[in-house]
Amino acid sequence: MRPDGLHHVSINVSDVDAARDFYTRVLGLTERADRPDFSFGGAWLDAGGQQVHLIEAEVPPELGQHFALAVGDLDAVVAELRAQDVAVTDPVPVGPGRQAFVTDPAGNRVELQQPPARG
Repeated sequence: MRPDGLHHVSINVSDVDAARDFYTRVLGLTERADRPDFSFGGAWLDAGGQQVHLIEAEVPPELGQHFALAVGDLDAVVAELRAQDVAVTDPVPVGPGRQAFVTDPAGNRVELQQPPARG
């Protein structure tokens, strides 16, 4: 098998409206209009060509699981989030890149990852 890339990640959220607001208004994802009418609440969001699917369901305990959003300027993103009173960790180096973390309203961790500059 040779995957072409990542299509989507799905995360459980306890309050779809609060999660939708956080991911769209705070983190800048856009809502997709092509979500089928499932028997449970949720939303499909676009994150630069990949998708994040919100599923209204019990949120599992935090054991380190997370997904990462790539950003071009981590320091600017952290400053922007803090200006909105969003709790975000200080950026730290990880390998050749840098990362910080935020937590959504349901308690899911989201990594903000600045990949190394290409040269």
